[in-house]
Parts: sequence; structure tokens; C-alpha cells
Amino acid sequence: MLNTYRARDETEAGDLARARALLTSDDPWRRSTPLHCTASAVIVHPPTRRVLLRWHARQQSWLQIGGHADPGETVPLHVALREGREETGLTDLTPWPDDALAHLVIVPVPAAGAEPAHEHADLRFVLASETPEAARPETPSAPLRWLSFDEARQTTNEDNLRVTLDRAARLLDAAA
Repeated sequence: MLNTYRARDETEAGDLARARALLTSDDPWRRSTPLHCTASAVIVHPPTRRVLLRWHARQQSWLQIGGHADPGETVPLHVALREGREETGLTDLTPWPDDALAHLVIVPVPAAGAEPAHEHADLRFVLASETPEAARPETPSAPLRWLSFDEARQTTNEDNLRVTLDRAARLLDAAA
């Protein structure tokens, strides 16, 4: 997937080079390494042009859904789909408009408890749901919010997520 992915700016090109180098390791998903892969997605409801964000207490920010691979998982899209179902309760998630990687970004993750600060090479997708009313938070400490793209851009404090949101919005525009 990363062999055909095209970075859209210099920063993303640097992140892509680091992610490709990571793939030469035994297990790029291994959480014990200072840089490891994660997979995430923005979830959209195309008819209303809304996007679903989740509160992440560790980052103290509204972010997309996603996370680490479970043992044996190696397909980033499958990780994003599983995380999406777990974190939102949405059972109808599908890649939208296709299964292409929408954004690759390396993000810093602050230390927490015994886990040191580290980085995620986050592989981001766009998923769609036709049943936004079915969304339920995984836990009370991780609420969900359906927002317009403008509201989502203003709600998050992460510039890299704003880039992902812009890309998803352009996909919706192209499909209209």
C-alpha cells in the first residue's frame, strides 16, 4: 500500500519515508518500539456531510477513531474497521469512497503511566456509516460527536487531523 501511496507535501514525504523504513522491521505494529504503525479513520455520513469525532483523554483532543493492531492483524484497513466498530458501536462501517489510504502522518504520543512518549505512523482511511444515530461511545469517558466538517476543524486542536478532514471533505465534494 505504501509503495503506491503519494505524499502531497514535504512533511508527508518525510513521514512516508520513515513509515517505509519501519516496514522493514520484523513487526511494524509492535507497541514496544519508539515508532510503530497504527490505523485510524474519519467516519463520515455522506448524505449529511457530517463527520464523527471521539474524545481522546490521553491527547486531550477530539480526534478520529483508531488505534493499534491486535495480535495477528497486519492489514491497516482491517485495523481501522475493527477500531471503528469497537469505539463507535457502528456495525455498518465501509471504506468510502473506496479502500484507499487517505493520509499518512507520524504523530507524537505523550508518555502515560509506565509507557514512555513515542510516535505513531498512523495510516488513515475514510469510512462511511448509513446509520449515524446508532453511534454509541465505547466508554463514558470517550464521547462521540457528529459534526459538520467546519465544526470538526474548529473542534480538534490537531493540525494533522485538519489535513485528514480536508481530504475527506474533498472526497465528498468529488462524489457530489
